[in-house]
Amino acid sequence: MNVVSPSKESERLIWIDAARGFAILGIFVVNIGAFSAPYFMYGGEEDAWTSAIDQNTQVFIDIFFQASFYTLFSILFGFGFQVLKERLVEKNIDVYPFLFRRLFVLIGFGLIHAFLIWHGDILLSYGVVGLFLVAFVNRKNKTLLVWGALMLGLSVSYFSKMLYDARAFLDGYDASKISQVKENYSSSDLSVILSQNASDWFYSNSLFSSFLLATTLLPLFLFGMFLARKGWLHKPDEHKRTLLIVWFISLLFFAALKLGPYSYNNPTWFSYIQDNLGGTASALFYLFSITLLARSSFGTKLIKPFTYVGRMSLTNYITQSVICFILFYGIGFGLYGSVRPIVAMGIVAVVYSLQIVSSKWWLERYRFGPLEWIWRSFTYKEKQSLRKVKRRDS
Repeated sequence: MNVVSPSKESERLIWIDAARGFAILGIFVVNIGAFSAPYFMYGGEEDAWTSAIDQNTQVFIDIFFQASFYTLFSILFGFGFQVLKERLVEKNIDVYPFLFRRLFVLIGFGLIHAFLIWHGDILLSYGVVGLFLVAFVNRKNKTLLVWGALMLGLSVSYFSKMLYDARAFLDGYDASKISQVKENYSSSDLSVILSQNASDWFYSNSLFSSFLLATTLLPLFLFGMFLARKGWLHKPDEHKRTLLIVWFISLLFFAALKLGPYSYNNPTWFSYIQDNLGGTASALFYLFSITLLARSSFGTKLIKPFTYVGRMSLTNYITQSVICFILFYGIGFGLYGSVRPIVAMGIVAVVYSLQIVSSKWWLERYRFGPLEWIWRSFTYKEKQSLRKVKRRDS
């Protein structure tokens, strides 16, 4: 009987782990703004944060972080999906039951995270949209690219046209709603907090918005699968020329679509193009940059700290939300709505630095992060060995 097992440490691509860790940092930079105040969802941040340093911080986040890192993580999700599928085939393991089981466990994590911790969860969406990804595991490379490009292109074009037609009405906000949200998240009553959290989840996950999310996430998963099949990231030395070409192209689109809109006042109606096409370009730029950096000893040292966080990405992602829950909601320190963007970046720096240190400490002793261990144990249908076996000198 063939048994599939998790990747051995020696088999890991450190630049992929580093890219995951870098994505976790970027996601935190964006998420902390949505976790600490209602403006990300309901608008009004320009009136709330009026100092030059806070507004410049918001612009910096918008250009270099917003929609760049969940897209990077999505591409890596598809990449890992393809690598796992290939390992299953090599071991002569039935692919579909294994992948479905893995996705349903992820959906379980997502439900807990979305409704008991934070409405901005992405795991539930990954798990649900990933169910559709299974249909592509045996499709040709061309099919992956065509479906991905068509879905992303049509989704972005359609919704951007809607935003353009409604551009005169996009920048208003409901001050009374913002005030109510602040009051609820500042409450010391857990039921009030969770009720507002559920309300925000349903507000941001309507049938239409869920369809838009699916038609932007699935293409990113498909692009990640394509990259894994091509092997460019597996053997960067052999594919240096190709990597440099796509790196340069992604940089051009990154600059044009993420930075470019600020040359004409960054109109709101353009935001969906900026986020989904510009975000995809910036994600690829970051991914290829990290891969190319790993080709040198200096670059390897530079990205090494991110690998620790990346190998425990699920645990670190959830941990960031738990820390924010305690910091910002009334049941904890009650800082909701009072932390300026520049201060929030300081919190990110401190928390992420601690995650590097704690992840390194953990991985020196254990094979997986604690939540990764749970995910793997359910996926493989048996309790995984967690503690590393110490080698004894003969």
